[in-house]
Amino acid sequence: MVATLDSPAQHRLAQIDQLRRTVITERRPAAALLADGGGERSWIERSWQRCLQAGRQPEQRLTFDVVPAQARRRAEEGNHALLEVARPLLDQLGRAIANSHYFAILTDAQGMVIDVNGPVGNDRRARLLARVGVDLSERAVGTTAIGAVLAELRPVWLHRGEHFFDDTAVFSCAGAPLFGPDGRCAGMLDLTGIEVPERPELKHLVAQWARSIENSLALAQQHVLLLRVNWPGCTLGDDGDGLLGLDLDGHVVTANTAARQMVAQLAQGQLPVHCSELFAMPWELLFDAARRGRAVEVPLWSGLVLQVLAQTPGAGPVGHAPGIERPLPLRDVQAALIRRAVDQAHGNVQEAARALGISRATVYRKLGRK
Repeated sequence: MVATLDSPAQHRLAQIDQLRRTVITERRPAAALLADGGGERSWIERSWQRCLQAGRQPEQRLTFDVVPAQARRRAEEGNHALLEVARPLLDQLGRAIANSHYFAILTDAQGMVIDVNGPVGNDRRARLLARVGVDLSERAVGTTAIGAVLAELRPVWLHRGEHFFDDTAVFSCAGAPLFGPDGRCAGMLDLTGIEVPERPELKHLVAQWARSIENSLALAQQHVLLLRVNWPGCTLGDDGDGLLGLDLDGHVVTANTAARQMVAQLAQGQLPVHCSELFAMPWELLFDAARRGRAVEVPLWSGLVLQVLAQTPGAGPVGHAPGIERPLPLRDVQAALIRRAVDQAHGNVQEAARALGISRATVYRKLGRK
């Protein structure tokens, strides 16, 4: 069926053309034109402005150059862990998009293609783009989902003329960033189609698969105890869980994005960080919880409470919502913390009180309740 001039698809393309005239041709800000998206798509203008400032023009031809073989080998070796966990998931994603005429591209943090999956087909333009080693950074090919994601570090959707160059105006693409266990951007996942209907729902799909890859990266990092965390009332055991991996001494050595969003201290710095800085309870109790195999509610220093399921590696997936043990009463948690501080101070109550930021009288009073 041929789209009419007043169809939503034609209206969308007309809006894009107007945006291009305003920003690229007339060099005027496009805040009013982007208002329909609530400012959510202002990143497009920022990307176009960067291209213009670099002296690029939309009519310039693109060649989709492959980086030198030696640099490509170094990139593949440097991204071995990402490729190892991503490839099985990309196979699943390929099945999900098999009939959509979109294909998946995995890049490193600099925008170089390190893997491709899905029905690329025989279109020459697709084959030029979807090659391991091609540089698809904003610097090389202008505004794309790949360059925008790596610049904005958030999922994006990009359609036709929202790409900067005329040569890429046939593409539609969705992308999402990938963050490693250390919280730094490890690359991005892209879904691209050529002269295909607009599918903005692919932004949700690519973000979900990116989250699965991130979780697999976090789980692949060596740890002796895994904490699945979520808010009370949420079901533990799916990709929405925060994941924290601990070493034997209680240091958090790996964490996924969800965990960093739930626990403020994880978003503020690099790993490792000791879990006693996160949880307002003796961290040794987390290892005890793993032996019991049941979820517990754990207080954060902020006053919030998380539901935590502690598991040892190889414990297997969570098949259903686990039972939840009520947390220790607050006074018991406080007493345990104070007793540990006194032990660490070799029985010196004044020193323990100073370390805890409370008075010596409070130490005696809290311990006296036991």
